[in-house]
Amino acid sequence: MPATVVVGAQWGDEGKGKITDHMAESADFVVRYQGGNNAGHTIVVEDERFALTLIPSGVLNDTVTPVIGNGCVIDPAVLLEEMATLKSRGIDPSGVRISNNAHLIMPYHRRLDAVMERFLGRQQIGTTKRGIGPAYTDKFARSGIRVQDLFDPKIFRQKLEVALREKNLMLTKAYNQLPMEPGTIADEYLEMAEQIKPYVTDTSLLIWNALRADKNVLFEGAQGTLLDIDHGTYPFVTSSNPTAGGVGAGIGIGPMEIGRVVGVAKAYISRVGSGPFPTELDDKIGERMVEIGGEFGTVTGRRRRCGWLDTVALRYAVRINGISEIAFTKLDVLSHFDSLKIAVGYRSHEATYDEFPRQQRVLYDCEPIYQEVPGWSEDITAIRNYEDLPKNARDYVELVEDLVGVPIATVSVGPARSATILK
Repeated sequence: MPATVVVGAQWGDEGKGKITDHMAESADFVVRYQGGNNAGHTIVVEDERFALTLIPSGVLNDTVTPVIGNGCVIDPAVLLEEMATLKSRGIDPSGVRISNNAHLIMPYHRRLDAVMERFLGRQQIGTTKRGIGPAYTDKFARSGIRVQDLFDPKIFRQKLEVALREKNLMLTKAYNQLPMEPGTIADEYLEMAEQIKPYVTDTSLLIWNALRADKNVLFEGAQGTLLDIDHGTYPFVTSSNPTAGGVGAGIGIGPMEIGRVVGVAKAYISRVGSGPFPTELDDKIGERMVEIGGEFGTVTGRRRRCGWLDTVALRYAVRINGISEIAFTKLDVLSHFDSLKIAVGYRSHEATYDEFPRQQRVLYDCEPIYQEVPGWSEDITAIRNYEDLPKNARDYVELVEDLVGVPIATVSVGPARSATILK
């Protein structure tokens, strides 16, 4: 059975966790292929709210094997804490499987993340300061420490000492910080190694065998398309590839194994942190979106910037990911507005744009070209059949389909699992 990929089609926070959890009801494996604990997925099951940062959303379904692939970076303390929290709430995390090739987030990564961001001042990227960027930097500099290194204490201590020679120079000379002690860090991590060892395996082989056995495999991206290190609004991006193309490298399978790409998009749009945002609403409408939509980060609690839906950016996400269908979330939030706007293009003093411009200067300077449509006032949170939605709500969904060029297959009208309409 070909695999399915769930990707964020905007700047993250689209509701991927809810959609993955919904789709996991028929999945055998749910796989995270990139990112670290800088991504937060909030899932509501009946009256309980679960906030996951590293373990795949499918963990809430007891028939699913959750997998953390080699493309992820792992803070073992966060992982163990998250597993303990799930267990205390009646969720069994014993099925979690972790790639032996995933890279570790070390204490010096977190320290550097914080001081480097502070050093940037007004040019800050908006990092979560969890150490994700510095961990990926070491990975690509070929100086990282991987999960498998934890199980050879001699090698682990040697690699740690080598790494700290450079990191302590940076901390003390460039950032006026105290040096870090390798022995203390090694003892802490080697103790955690024994706790995570039962979960570590060759996840590439695990998923290969699952696909050969015709199992249902669901891949879950951690951030959104516009935060992709290569295809996002650089440098205000994450440090990995959350786009569908990142799956192959992030778990170790070929592109022919993927048969379906589901793009998750909110009925409006938001982003956290710095960077260009053409449809941002810095007014009372934007504030209402934040308030009604509960637009605060799962991991950091930061307020999200909100704006009208941007179909220029959404068409770009469809193209970059090869999205075959869209899961449209938070449609219920728009019930509170008399009229709605959809960005169908951009205009600058130089030109108009139908396609997402790759020049950062253009994104900062352009203004959206809007198409305005009537809203609806009915509460739609209890509706479970598409035809029962108000006509204006259906017209809005179908206009977005026409503008983007792929079907909207799923419509979410609330945070609960049951508030999901298959169109």
